[in-house]
Amino acid sequence: MAEGVPRRQPTLDEVAELAGVSRSVASRALNNAPHVSRAKREAVERAVRQLGYVPHPTARALATRQTGAAALVVSGEEPSIFADPFFAQVIVGASAALEDADLHLLLCLTASERGRRRVDRLLRSRGADGVMLMALRADDPLARLAEESELPVVFGGRPVGLEPRWYVDVDNVGGARAATEYLIAAGRTRVATICGRLDTEAGRARYRGYRDAMLAAGLEPYPSETGDFAESGGAAAMAALLAHHPDLDGVFAASDNMGAGALRTLRNAGRSVPSDVAVIGFDDLPVARMSDPPLTTVHQPVEGLGREMARMLVALVNGQEPTPLILPTRLVTRASA
Repeated sequence: MAEGVPRRQPTLDEVAELAGVSRSVASRALNNAPHVSRAKREAVERAVRQLGYVPHPTARALATRQTGAAALVVSGEEPSIFADPFFAQVIVGASAALEDADLHLLLCLTASERGRRRVDRLLRSRGADGVMLMALRADDPLARLAEESELPVVFGGRPVGLEPRWYVDVDNVGGARAATEYLIAAGRTRVATICGRLDTEAGRARYRGYRDAMLAAGLEPYPSETGDFAESGGAAAMAALLAHHPDLDGVFAASDNMGAGALRTLRNAGRSVPSDVAVIGFDDLPVARMSDPPLTTVHQPVEGLGREMARMLVALVNGQEPTPLILPTRLVTRASA
């Protein structure tokens, strides 16, 4: 090397590559952050010595900076979000797990373009230590923002068309299949479904479960009606099903809210539940227990979904490498089926 020409300083990326770890793990090992395994810490230390890496003081300060907060970002309209007990239970679970980790919960709603810009600024400015994303629909710009962010991001449910690195989901297909199989085993042969939004993975997966069970039993799936996961949508979808298929004897509704709406429509139409039409929902929210009659449903651990999302995010913030998690579902039988 020519005399007087300064030697290029090695980078953190080169340290991580030589140590065989991710850049975030290398950074946390250098800054004595918790939850980095001894083997990885020693590998980083060897790479630092071998390369002669010296952290820049400003970079070290940025790497160790933590806000003490995690953001839960929900893509949806404010009134419907706050009225839906599903999201309330997710928030309860996430908040409890973050409290155990001494992190505050920031709630961000992004129904408008202004809301999305606010989340974009949050991600770019590192205004939180990590982010949990919920209720994404197909082509939601939040998915792109998450992919571009340097912050750890955990998805609650998988977005349509993407397979994120970190997510917590429930067994939507299996739960819907079990509900439909239960109706068929009870002698119902004309079973229809009320779908959730089909631009969401939950809506699509629950329809697949219904369809799989019908075809496996040698039955033709009915054309679905969509209810947007809301009680009013379920009532309207049930009215449409009765108009097109007055002889149906079973309904799988892809949410308890829609199931409650279906029960209201059936009652107004003079149909007895379950004698004339058996109905099963999905979620096991309080509305299922309070419906008339009480709604047979697929239980999903909603509070557990929020709790496990937060735990996964805390693990990422602490330099760990968690794997995606699918939570189980189970059928809860009540008087509607």
